[in-house]
Amino acid sequence: MTKLTLGSHPYLLGFEQLERLVERTAKSGNEGYPPYNIEQTSERGYRITLAVAGFREADLSITVEDRQLVIRGRQADEDGARVFLHRGIAARQFQRSFVLADGVEVAGATMENGLLHVDLTRAEPDSVVQTIRIETT
Repeated sequence: MTKLTLGSHPYLLGFEQLERLVERTAKSGNEGYPPYNIEQTSERGYRITLAVAGFREADLSITVEDRQLVIRGRQADEDGARVFLHRGIAARQFQRSFVLADGVEVAGATMENGLLHVDLTRAEPDSVVQTIRIETT
């Protein structure tokens, strides 16, 4: 039996990259930490909000790698001077990934009240009409 994939359909030419994007998104199955929201802030604006209580700005990094937004958090190791009788607040590292569509750019990031906000904007697509000349042989 032949496996029909998105890139192998005869009417979908050049969509191999989209198929790889879907596979990459499926592989980035993150666990539930830290929790996050995604909201639409305007017609072409989005905001990702992560709950990062206990992290400082210096503990967080935001990068875009191959159209993938990657947010990492790693708290600095403590010197061990603190003695916990109970430790219920986890101080663990995390990595959250979001695949960005073409034309979506990171506009900026802010942090307030233990929430990290990453703002995204989608550029206005250019309308292109191309006329192809027919040559005779």
